[in-house]
Amino acid sequence: MNRYPLWKNLLVVAVILTAIIYAMPNLFGDDPAVQVSAGRLNSVDLQLVNEIESSLKQAEIPYKGVVLEENRLLIRFSEANEQLEARELIQQKLSSEDYIVALNLAPNTPAWLQSLGAEPMNLGLDLRGGVHFLMEVDMDAVLKQTLESYASDIRILLRDKTIRYTQVNVENGVLTFGFREAADLDAAIDAIDREYNELVVAIDENAERPTVTINLNDTIVRETQNLALQQNITTLRNRINELGVAEPTVQQQGQDRIVVQLPGVQDTAQAKKILGATATLEFRLVDFESDVQDAVNGRVPANSELYYHRDGRPYLLNKRVMLTGEHVINAASTIDGQSGSPAVSVTLDGKGARIFSNITRDNIGNPMAVVFIESKVETQIIDGEEVSVRRQIPEIISVATIRDQLGKKFQITGLDSTTEARDLALLLRAGALAAPIDIVEERTVGPSLGQENIDQGFASVMIGFALVLVFMIVWYRLFGAVANLALAANLVLIVALLSMLQATLTMPGIAGIVLTVGMAVDANVLIFERIREELRLGNSPRASIDAGYSKAFSTIADANITTLIAAIVLFGFGTGTIKGFAITLTLGILTSMFTAIVGTRMVINLVYGRKQRPKLSI
Repeated sequence: MNRYPLWKNLLVVAVILTAIIYAMPNLFGDDPAVQVSAGRLNSVDLQLVNEIESSLKQAEIPYKGVVLEENRLLIRFSEANEQLEARELIQQKLSSEDYIVALNLAPNTPAWLQSLGAEPMNLGLDLRGGVHFLMEVDMDAVLKQTLESYASDIRILLRDKTIRYTQVNVENGVLTFGFREAADLDAAIDAIDREYNELVVAIDENAERPTVTINLNDTIVRETQNLALQQNITTLRNRINELGVAEPTVQQQGQDRIVVQLPGVQDTAQAKKILGATATLEFRLVDFESDVQDAVNGRVPANSELYYHRDGRPYLLNKRVMLTGEHVINAASTIDGQSGSPAVSVTLDGKGARIFSNITRDNIGNPMAVVFIESKVETQIIDGEEVSVRRQIPEIISVATIRDQLGKKFQITGLDSTTEARDLALLLRAGALAAPIDIVEERTVGPSLGQENIDQGFASVMIGFALVLVFMIVWYRLFGAVANLALAANLVLIVALLSMLQATLTMPGIAGIVLTVGMAVDANVLIFERIREELRLGNSPRASIDAGYSKAFSTIADANITTLIAAIVLFGFGTGTIKGFAITLTLGILTSMFTAIVGTRMVINLVYGRKQRPKLSI
C-alpha cells in the first residue's frame, strides 16, 4: 500500500539526476567574448586565428582562450573592458567589409557537460542588456505597391489588346484607369475581369471621363499584408544575422507590428540604421526619346518618371521596373577594376538572371539606370504636434549603356565610398523589406541593469524559497522537510527543462518560477492536511498516508489543470514577456505535480512504508 516498486523509485531518481546534470551548466556563468565571423565570400581559418592572437599579445590584452568552430572565431576574456579593447583592435585590423566583429557571451560549460548536450538557458533582454525595438509595418504602402504592380501588368494587357487609355493613377488604395471612349472602358473591364478575377472592377460614376476603379478583394488584402509582414520578419532576421548578434528575438506582435530584441547590443544608432533602412534597388531603362527638360518643367510623359542622379543631373526613366533587389542572392563590396572606384558585385537568382538576360539582350545599345530608393522617417511639427512622416529618397547611382547581354553576375558602380558600398551590399544580401517600417518604441537596457535584474530575480526566488522552507518545517516537521526536498527538486527540474529547451528566461519568467514555488507547496499542504484529518478519524499512520495522497489527488489535479489552461491561453494569445511567464508557469505546474505527488510519496514510503510506526511526524 505504501511501497513503490523498485522500477518506480529508480525512475524518480533517474529523473532527478538527469535534471541536475542539465541544470548544472547554469552554475558556471559566462565569459565576455568577441565573435569574429566571415562574410559570404571569406572564411575564418587558422592563419586568421594566429594573426589575431599575435595582435592581442602585442597590444598586451590578456585573453583566456580562442575557439574556432563552424567558420566562427570566439575569443574569451576575463573582464568586459578587455573585451571592448579587443573588439576595437580586431575591427581596426580586419576589413569590416569581409568580417563581422561582434560582442558576445561565451558559456563556461565544461566539456563533459557539452558532450551530453547540456547548455545553459538563454537570458532575455531584461537580464542581459541590449536594445528593444517595436516596429510597425506600413500596410498602406504594401497595398500601394501591390496596386502599382497590377497597374504595370494591366498596362501591358491593355496595350496587347489595343485598348487605349489616357491615365493611370494609384491613390488612397484605389487603382484607376481613364479612357476617352466608353467602348474602350467596356472592353477594358471585360479584359481585366477575365484576366484578374481576384480584383474588384467597377465604373467610377463621379468621374468626368470614362474611368475604371480597381480594388483588391478582402482575401487578397489579408494575404498581401500577411505576406509582407512575414517577409519583413525574414528580412530583419537576415539583417540581424549580418550584424552578428547572438540570440536575437524577432517575432510578430499583432497584425502589423514586429518586436526586435538584440541582446548585448548597445549601439542603437547602427542597429536602427541597418534594421530600419528600407533600401530598394531598381533597374530601369532610360527614356531617351522624350525631352528631359520638358519633364523638369513639369511635363512628364505618362509612361515615364523623372529621377535625379546623385550628381544632380535629371533623367527620364521608364515606369516599368526591369528588376528589383528581391532577386539578389549575394552582394559584396569591391573595387571596380577599370575606374578604381567602390562598387558592389551582385549575383542574381535563377529567375532574376533570366529576366535580366532577356531584357538586356533586347536593349543592347540603350542606357540603363540603377535607382537606389531609401525610405526615411522624419519628424515634423504639424499643428504644434510631432508627427512622423515617411519620405522616400530615390536617386540614380549609376547610368550605363548596355553593351552586352548581362546574366547572373554584374557590378554596380557610381558609389561614393567603400562604406556606402559595404552598407549597400549588406542590405542587398539581407534582402529588401517588403514594406516600410516605423520604429514606434525603443528601449535600451544596459548590461549593469541586466545584472541587477538577475540579482534581484535570484534574490526573490531564494527569499520565497527560504520562507516556504521555514514554514513547512515548523508546521509539518518531517513531512515538511520532505516537501522542501521536493520543492528544491522542482526548481532543479524547471531550470533543467528551460536549459534543455533552450528557452529564454526573462524577468516575467522568474516571476513565473516564484509563483510556481508557492503553487508547488500547495499540493503538499493539501496532502498533509488530509493525512492529519485521517489520523484524527482514528486511522492508522499507513492508512492515513495512503488516504491522504489518494483523496487529495483529485483536488490537486483540478487546481493545476485550471491554472495550466490559463497558462496555455497566455502563451497562445500573449506576446513577448507574457509568453515567457506562461512557459515557466506551465513547466512549473507539470514539474510540481511530479515532485509534490510522486517525489514526496517515494520518500514518505521509504521512511514509513517498511514497518508500522505508531506516530507520524506531521
